[in-house]
Amino acid sequence: MKIYADPITVNCRKVLAGLKMMDVPYELVHVDYFTAQQKSDWYKKINANESVPAMVDGDFTLWESNAILMYAAEKHARFAFYPADYKTRADIHRWMQWEGSAWFPSTYVYLVENVVKPVLKAEPDAKVLEAQAATFHKLAGILDHRLASSEWLCGANPTLADIVCAAPMHLHPYQKLPLAEHKNLTRWMTQKVEKLPAWGATYVGDGFSLTRPA
Repeated sequence: MKIYADPITVNCRKVLAGLKMMDVPYELVHVDYFTAQQKSDWYKKINANESVPAMVDGDFTLWESNAILMYAAEKHARFAFYPADYKTRADIHRWMQWEGSAWFPSTYVYLVENVVKPVLKAEPDAKVLEAQAATFHKLAGILDHRLASSEWLCGANPTLADIVCAAPMHLHPYQKLPLAEHKNLTRWMTQKVEKLPAWGATYVGDGFSLTRPA
């Protein structure tokens, strides 16, 4: 299984951390996001969307990060992280779809303004952040409410839902996500997700650095 990815991006880290959590072997093929290798002719033959990540497993090509994780879990029977029980799986699917449609777009505003723009020597736009605040707090509140009664999103143990929903806030200190009023969400991220070995093994830091500070 080859994973075409740039480990610094939200959706690439999601896939790499998820595969490591499930102990699924893969070969990483680096696609440099900031030099736009995802738009190159050779890569567009793999993913015409010009986005990362993508997966090639033998004669099967797949894009969309959440689909890649579900495929890997099914192929390798990693049902501790993707339970076969239909209600639990539906719950996981619910959070995965919500992440892609609502949570990621909201957190991405903070990522662009407070992380990407400084890397590109541009100034964050306070008006853009202010306009997103109400949506962010609504969505964060949904997660916070769920995590008030559960250590993990879908039960007593981590599942794909946790990796998927954590990924958009993977640089939360640098994104400057306004988490102060969302205590359960903060606990889950800092005391649960960030303690997972798979999360630590896919470290991304300030300025999209892959090297931990000394």
